Amino acid sequence: MSQYSLDVLRQRYVVEKRPLEASVEQILRADTRAGARAILALIDKRRFENRSEGQRLRKMLRFETSLWESGHAAVAGVDEAGMSPLAGPVSAGAVILKPGTRIVGIDDSKKLDAAARDELAKEIKEKAESWCVAFVEVEEIDAINIYWAGIQAMQRAVWGLGLTPQHLLIDAKRLKEIDIPQQAIVKGDAKSASIAAASILAKVERDRVMRTLDLRYPGYGFADHKGYPVPAHYDALARLGACAAHRRSFGPVRKALGLPPLPPWPSASERTAG
Repeated sequence: MSQYSLDVLRQRYVVEKRPLEASVEQILRADTRAGARAILALIDKRRFENRSEGQRLRKMLRFETSLWESGHAAVAGVDEAGMSPLAGPVSAGAVILKPGTRIVGIDDSKKLDAAARDELAKEIKEKAESWCVAFVEVEEIDAINIYWAGIQAMQRAVWGLGLTPQHLLIDAKRLKEIDIPQQAIVKGDAKSASIAAASILAKVERDRVMRTLDLRYPGYGFADHKGYPVPAHYDALARLGACAAHRRSFGPVRKALGLPPLPPWPSASERTAG
């Protein structure tokens, strides 16, 4: 096998990642040259990564697979984004994946960079049976508090789906106003592909809103930090005060406006009891 042939094989099976035919692999494994060894090492590495990703995806789909096998085809994952920022809406996504759907790289949105989230969001929208992203605006957050705003956003996302789910998988919460069988999964965005998909869409769509708010209210850096409580945001609050996009029920915003702290919201146990 010539050096030219090795270059062709490298392009075809390493760069383009085409499947390696058994006959070609047999020739490569019999070739003692360093170039052939390097090509095989890269192919073996990719195979290992593909197997590992396949195992990870099977694990991420274990809740969905169990429900699909029991006859529940319409399983919706639900998650929210933007609970801790000082500005902007809270968002929530609801996603129904078709039974057997595999989306390579899907994971908790917080573990992914912006480019990966954007690409995955496109694939999720293409492959999902149905999806919806809903928002609760700043005025509503300040009126009902951020916990209930997150619940309201998730409810709106479920209600906005194009078909009624048979079962809900939710990241660590329950939606009492929705009469659909549901399961709260702690850290569900890292354990369920449907919840991860919902978290990605919620994050991507909220980030888009924050970029729009950055144009409307320049100087705060919303396009960069997306309203989260980071030093640059605190500095902007100190320089500019709060704008209409800020959550006035949040302590740092109230401080910037010279308002007194709000009394504590009900505890989690009190909310659950209610």
